[in-house]
Amino acid sequence: MYVAKCVAVLTFVTAFAPVSIAGLCGVPSYTCCPTAACNPTCCYTTCKVATETCYRNVCDTVYEPQQYTTTRTVCQTLYEDVERTCYRTVSETAYREEPYTVCRQVAETACREETYCVQRPVWETNYRECNYTVQRQVWDDRIRECKYTVMQPVCETLERECRQVVMRPVTKTVQREQCYTVMRPETRTRCVRRMTGNWVTRKHCIPGRVVPRMVCGPCGPSFCMTQAPPRTVCRRVWCPRVVEQQVPYTVMVPQVVRKQCPYQTTCYVPETIVKKIPYQVTRMVPKEMVQRIPYRTCRIECETKTQRIPYRTCRFVTEQKTRKIPYTVCRQVTEQRTRRIPYCVQKQIPYTTTRRVARVVPRQVEQTCTRMVAKQVTRQVPYTRTYLVPHTVCGSAMAAPCCGGVGGAGGCASGNCGGIKVDANKIPTPTRDPISEI
Repeated sequence: MYVAKCVAVLTFVTAFAPVSIAGLCGVPSYTCCPTAACNPTCCYTTCKVATETCYRNVCDTVYEPQQYTTTRTVCQTLYEDVERTCYRTVSETAYREEPYTVCRQVAETACREETYCVQRPVWETNYRECNYTVQRQVWDDRIRECKYTVMQPVCETLERECRQVVMRPVTKTVQREQCYTVMRPETRTRCVRRMTGNWVTRKHCIPGRVVPRMVCGPCGPSFCMTQAPPRTVCRRVWCPRVVEQQVPYTVMVPQVVRKQCPYQTTCYVPETIVKKIPYQVTRMVPKEMVQRIPYRTCRIECETKTQRIPYRTCRFVTEQKTRKIPYTVCRQVTEQRTRRIPYCVQKQIPYTTTRRVARVVPRQVEQTCTRMVAKQVTRQVPYTRTYLVPHTVCGSAMAAPCCGGVGGAGGCASGNCGGIKVDANKIPTPTRDPISEI
């Protein structure tokens, strides 16, 4: 009977608890309790909330693509050439012969002789002599001498001495010390700090929740807030660490090197040089020249010539001739002729025509299709099961957490339960525990 009352009270609290705290089987978190619930009492049986993780099988329906081969009927249009014989009417022209009589004129040519006289001219060629005088030009070639004086240049080559001072280069070889810098590689080490680290698993202790506890007092069962045992959470934390490492590196160090280098110096020494420079002198010398100039002279000579001049004379001679004069005589001649008279004849001529006839031929075509096949896949889904475990608590055990202050201070008699100030006349309101959300 006592256990039934406890279950009824828990059912009542669960019905009015917030939805967000339904995972604790209707037992909400409270941060305070009435002072009357902290009074010591006898042993009682309470229920602790226990949680365990279980797995249940859940069947999911997945669809997988599956290819299958099916056959479908495809209609194909084929064309055939069909020949047929047709007839067409053709008109042809035929000819028949018909005789008929015609009269035609026949021309006959006859000739008659006729005598006549004609005067025929006769031409004769005669010559007569004609004397005439002509003048002829006679050209004579002659040469005359022409003397003239010209100035002819005469060039003479002479030499003169020219003294000049020149600087003659003299080369000497001298040794000198030359310094130059070369870069030689040198290996050194330096300390380099490198940031490393590792992951460290650290344990954090989270204090337990403050849960209500049912206490049976003289006035019946009541609730008192009790803190649950703490829980430990493991977290991985990155711990940085600085590592010093000697790293070799190569630098180019300048180094001075001395070297004996020969070099040549050139100095100029004065020297007198005598040169003979040829030069030309031109002078004009008179010279008498004789030039032969050809020329032509013309003279006129008279000459007598005889010329034979032809001339023609004409005289007429009478001749008697005979000629034939043609004449035409016409007469009528009867002839039998044949003519072709055309007429039309119609006849049927066969001819062959070809036409394309369409014909539908069905054929089977294989095609590959894809369909979605349903498949049941079983997987395990974890879920949390919460149940109540009966627990017997005595009066001395329950007074410690509820009225446990430091040095007896902060007890429930003053309205302070465990350091939490509570108004005894105010109805406790459930609040969410912030630690449970971590």
